Amino acid sequence: MPDRILVVDDEEPIREIVATMLRTAGYSCKQAGSGMEALAVLTSGEEFELMLSDLMMADLDGIGLLERTKEKYPDMPVVMVTAVHDISVALAAIRNGAYDYLLKPFEREQLLNTVSRALENRRLKVENRIYQTNLESLVKARTDQLQAANRELIGSYDITLQALGDALELKDLETEGHSQRVTAYTMAIARAMGLPAEQVATIARGAYLHDIGKMAIPDRILQKPAKLDAEETAIMREHCFKGYHIVKKIPFLKEACDIVYSHQEHFDGSGYPRGLKGEEIPLGARIFSVADTLDAITSDRPYRAARSMAVARKEIQDWSGKQFDPSVVDVFLEMPDEIFVELKRAIKSQTDPQGYAAGNRG
Repeated sequence: MPDRILVVDDEEPIREIVATMLRTAGYSCKQAGSGMEALAVLTSGEEFELMLSDLMMADLDGIGLLERTKEKYPDMPVVMVTAVHDISVALAAIRNGAYDYLLKPFEREQLLNTVSRALENRRLKVENRIYQTNLESLVKARTDQLQAANRELIGSYDITLQALGDALELKDLETEGHSQRVTAYTMAIARAMGLPAEQVATIARGAYLHDIGKMAIPDRILQKPAKLDAEETAIMREHCFKGYHIVKKIPFLKEACDIVYSHQEHFDGSGYPRGLKGEEIPLGARIFSVADTLDAITSDRPYRAARSMAVARKEIQDWSGKQFDPSVVDVFLEMPDEIFVELKRAIKSQTDPQGYAAGNRG
């Protein structure tokens, strides 16, 4: 289909000459005798690849026509046609968005060369816009694919964590339900402290797998119903270090492994396995320590029934600065009981508790 050109001039003989030159060169032309008539043609829905407009017209001059069309028809280049004495006005028109200008009188070759350049410029602009649109669509499609892959990867992480947790529960019934509860409590406290979601997720992984090292502890110790002797206690305490070495081999758990390693450290340095003190202990482990004690006090044990939240709060407050980080304790004490009660209820509804084989020896 030939390129369509709108020729605008209030002098009919000039319009006819220009239109004839263009038609013989293979273009399709339509004429308008004024700026207002040109606007009417354009707003009627007809599309043109180029507009040639006289600069000086009575009702609406070329500058006015340009201003009223350049925003609405940005892909249509405009070439101004003017007499020699209007050259400064023609240059102003170019500054206002016209593609080029022709000086009257002009030769056929001048006209065709200018038209050819204008149409080529339009073609390149349209192709570039299409390319940009396609590129944006491609980027969006690739982004969507990446996000889907990331969601799938996160899903595989969750499956891995669940598998590790299930394996531990098969070995040590004491952990059943405990890991889920202490993870939920840890996350609740971390969020109350205003930690970013990504950090909360890392802390949650460490909390969930804190006892994974017990898989390396002999069953005779792990499942012993009586109190452990000194040697057995020393072996049991190795579960922090062993858990650390299990978890650090999994790339996506790399940041969580420090929590596994440090979850039995005390704020005053009296914990194990490294005797870390204060902020030497990872923040996630300091938060976990409060959550772990909360769960231990408010859960049933073979040797005693679960105690109240008030008892748990009192003990945690009493040990602030010794076993627990005071800043974590302060946040915990400001949180209403209902948060932890509801979390415990929700977790209980998702599990089938079988009780504990022994007391918490962690």
